[in-house]
Amino acid sequence: MGKVLRPGVTIKGSKDGLHFFLDESRPFSTLLSELQYKLENASTLFDGPDTYIYIKIGDRKITREEEKELRALFALRKNLIIRSIEAVDGKSYLVDEEDGIQLLAGTIRSGQVLEHRGDLLLLGDLNPGGTIRCTGSIYVLGALRGLAHAGGEGDERAIIAASLLRPTQLRISDVVSRPPDQWDESEISGMNFAYLLGGQIAVDKMHHLSRIRPEIEWKENRFRK
Repeated sequence: MGKVLRPGVTIKGSKDGLHFFLDESRPFSTLLSELQYKLENASTLFDGPDTYIYIKIGDRKITREEEKELRALFALRKNLIIRSIEAVDGKSYLVDEEDGIQLLAGTIRSGQVLEHRGDLLLLGDLNPGGTIRCTGSIYVLGALRGLAHAGGEGDERAIIAASLLRPTQLRISDVVSRPPDQWDESEISGMNFAYLLGGQIAVDKMHHLSRIRPEIEWKENRFRK
């Protein structure tokens, strides 16, 4: 018998209204599809007097376009009034212009430091002696041979990915990788990414990314020049 997949959208009632919990490990587009099905096929469940809705999106951020899609779905039921959309720990749930994925092309040379709020995609190399620091994830379409620090404000789900991963040091949140002379060459051949696993930095092949971080999905409109 196959494994039963638990719902990505969980609904709980309270004296204040209805609380919708969105599974942070699922792609957001998948959650929207499930939510649309629930709202359109719930018969009379959501009919009745005006009801406040509280949406909990977990430890993720969404774009303004995704927020519009989310609000449009609840507009299908005129009596459901969105009172709040909340991320964990009171964090902002929106990816704004300063916190989006930034696309840059060039080479970070020895002595240079690149800092960015949000995620960064670098089309180029990070040379030894160079440094990239981001509050989000770091993606390098080139050789990463310097120091890369992702999740600089405590984001333990941030990753560091590169076409060629040969760092002098990796940091994710407050965890530092082991010295580069201890890296197993078989671990980092080809295109790989680093992530936190059990409080330590682990490395895996890029094609395993969607399995380990299923919430990461291709969103062309998240890239800005």
